[in-house]
Order: sequence, then C-alpha cells, then structure tokens
Amino acid sequence: MKESPQATKLDRMLRSSKLVAGGFMGDDARSAAEVIDADIAELSRLGFTTEQLASRMQEITDKAKGGLGTRIKVDDKRQAMAEEAKGPAICPWPHPGRYVKRVTTVERLDSGKTVRWSDLNIHLIAEHSFFEGRGSAFRIQPAKLIDVIF
Repeated sequence: MKESPQATKLDRMLRSSKLVAGGFMGDDARSAAEVIDADIAELSRLGFTTEQLASRMQEITDKAKGGLGTRIKVDDKRQAMAEEAKGPAICPWPHPGRYVKRVTTVERLDSGKTVRWSDLNIHLIAEHSFFEGRGSAFRIQPAKLIDVIF
C-alpha cells in the first residue's frame, strides 16, 4: 500500500539527523508505520500498553530526578539515575513538543539488566507508540523495557 504524503514526510524527518544525531530510525529499513505496528504487536503479546509503559517510565524518571545525577533506589528491585543536559529535545511529529534533554538509566538489581530513555522517549511512546528504529541511539526494545521496569 502506498504511504500518504504525510507519512512519507515523517519517515524522512525520522531518518534525518536534523533533530538527533543518527536520526530516530537508526539503520532500520522499515517504515515508521511498520516499526510502530511491530512494537504494538509485541506489547499486545506481552499484555502491556504504551500508556502503562510511559506512566511507569515517568514515575521512575520523577523519582530519579530527586537524586540530582546520582543513583537512587526506586524500589527493592531497581535503582535509577537521571542526568540532564542543556537545550530541548524536539518531537519529530508535526506538533509543538519540546522536552527536557534528560536521560534516565534504570538498573534491575537482581539481574543487572539496564535500560535507558530520554524524556522525549516517554512522549514518543505515550503519544505516538514509537520506540524508535533498530540501530538508533535511543531504540528501546519493548520486552527488555518491561523486564527491567516491572
């Protein structure tokens, strides 16, 4: 099926490096719609929604901000750290979206597994069901995210 002009424009924007080094798609050859569909299908198989993930990610980020760049205890199984940089992160979708340039890193203490995300990732997952393309710097694999934060 042929993509709409808006979808084609979005794909070009996600692959460009104007907003983020390396783009949001990395080396993923799939379209943004295919990436989103595959990740939503994976979430469905795992019994989670994007809303649940984004809510938990925001909860952890909010706790980690209190550590001012040091690791803090999230709960008995997890610790997290949030680090900020200057300047905004801008959503590539065509709407006004500017986010603090903050990266939250979470470690699951019983397994040593870690996952990291930006404030923009939380928005992209909550509002656009977008976990980024394979090979992008901030690609989040849904199954790994669920394993670490729940």
